[in-house]
Amino acid sequence: MSQFFSVHPTNPQPRLIRQAAQIVREGGLIVFPTDSAWALGGHIGDAGLLTRIRRIRGVDDRHHFTLMCRDLSEIGTYARVDNALFRLLKATTPGTYTFILEATRELPRRVMHPKRKTIGLRVPDHPLVSALLEELGEPLLTSTLLLPGEDLPLSDIDDIVERVGKQVDLIIEAGACGPEATTVIDLTSGAPELLRAGKGDPSPFGLEAG
Repeated sequence: MSQFFSVHPTNPQPRLIRQAAQIVREGGLIVFPTDSAWALGGHIGDAGLLTRIRRIRGVDDRHHFTLMCRDLSEIGTYARVDNALFRLLKATTPGTYTFILEATRELPRRVMHPKRKTIGLRVPDHPLVSALLEELGEPLLTSTLLLPGEDLPLSDIDDIVERVGKQVDLIIEAGACGPEATTVIDLTSGAPELLRAGKGDPSPFGLEAG
């Protein structure tokens, strides 16, 4: 059984945030709520982490991982963002969007999409995640907690503990978290392309949920 932390939904306890960050730094795989769905996450530099997440998710190496970042400056470190893109991202972050962007050389190749050399990036709006990212001082490598054969991410805490508790190192509970994933928007071709309709409103990008 993994460790289990219950933190305050709006004022997460610093002691528990420090402990969670240390588990991440040591290569631990954590499960935590976000402003959209629950997520799996860990240290960007840990090669074994990718294998563990892929095993839980049932995905191959073409799966797009997402870096959760504190702010736009971190996004600019790991993805190519011109002035027009920066203005668009500034107007829509933090929020429930994942952006597919061209990766920079700062990003380890193993976490990029193998063919496109792209990465998902987002700036979440959630007290727990913000506090954890601040404590870490670097992005989290993440993937939605969506299990093979399921249409929606796991959202019930008892279900999460039962189904993935033995496969992860820490589960953090911080109040209710629904099953709706982020809206995924590809920004690599000039014109925004909606890849997945989710919690985020696509209209700021000139798109419709359909």
